[in-house]
Amino acid sequence: MRGSRVLLSTLAMTAMIMLPLAAQSQTTSTLDVYLIDVEGGNATLFVSPSGESLLIDTGYRSDGRDAGRIIAAAQDAGLTRIDHLITTHYHGDHMGGLAELTEQFPVVHFIDHGPNQDPEGSGARFEEEYKGIYARATHTAVEAGDTIPMAGLDVRVVTSAGETIATPLAGAGGPNPYCANFEPGTNNMEDPLSVGIHVTFGEFRAVHLGDLTKNKEFELMCPNNQLGTIDVLLGIHHGQQTSSSEVLVHATRPRVGIMNNGTRKGGDPEVMTTLYTSPGFEDLWLAHFSVISGQEYTVPGLFIANMADEQGPTMPIAPEGPVQPGTPQPPHNGEAHWIKLSAQQDGTFTVTNARNGFSKTYGSDR
Repeated sequence: MRGSRVLLSTLAMTAMIMLPLAAQSQTTSTLDVYLIDVEGGNATLFVSPSGESLLIDTGYRSDGRDAGRIIAAAQDAGLTRIDHLITTHYHGDHMGGLAELTEQFPVVHFIDHGPNQDPEGSGARFEEEYKGIYARATHTAVEAGDTIPMAGLDVRVVTSAGETIATPLAGAGGPNPYCANFEPGTNNMEDPLSVGIHVTFGEFRAVHLGDLTKNKEFELMCPNNQLGTIDVLLGIHHGQQTSSSEVLVHATRPRVGIMNNGTRKGGDPEVMTTLYTSPGFEDLWLAHFSVISGQEYTVPGLFIANMADEQGPTMPIAPEGPVQPGTPQPPHNGEAHWIKLSAQQDGTFTVTNARNGFSKTYGSDR
């Protein structure tokens, strides 16, 4: 593990210069973040005030469904290319849509944790194809502590390839009182290797840790809190109980969570309870209504971007319970809606549900 290093090579800079100036989106005063519905996979798009873009993950291979949804969000932001694309880890719900996306939309710089470590995992069959794609562009295997350059932002890699940052971020580093009651969780081979980032824009702070598991959260956050406090926790591993422990959630004290879950994936009652009981937590926004949560553990519909697939005459109140691994997930039959966050430098941010137009602004003061 090394100290911070800037990732964008001379080759990548040259590639960006050679692309037409029109490829950049119009500059704005806000950092915009789109949490894109990819049916319980993951796709999160950051667009800086300078018009630079960072996409985290590409959802499933789905006959262009997820790629199309990502492109729609990118076009809404005024983009004609993706400057940086992080594949957090080698699972099919995080990298399956990559080939379908890059066939239609250019990507300048590919980022990951290094080679796949699980030959039996759901993303293993995409690895060779992925190598062929990034061989034609710029590629970086990042280390914890690295910096991804985006004008006006500080984008710090805090986890990668099973390593976590050794030095706390500015203002962080205090003892974490939640470590004493930590209970280890289960790991597969790839989730713990996830590339996780911390994004700073003025006074605004957000974290996206891919599918980092509880045990790695403990390494990152104990005995001392290496991240400090944040405003928004993104992705949240779809709301699955192998992640989102108190040592992370309660210690970072997010005001808002935005979860990329599916109708029958994530929204586990244990995770929902951890979020709801976190000090200073105000609201949770969901990509989908989750039958695993039921009405018992979910949020008001205003905060849910996509409702239940194949909805029956009544909504379940009790949680349905986890779906067995390997159970096929039903397709989302209707229009897919994203959740958009727009942050100001003073720390104020607004979250908007594209399905119903509902938005809520969070002031800069806690």
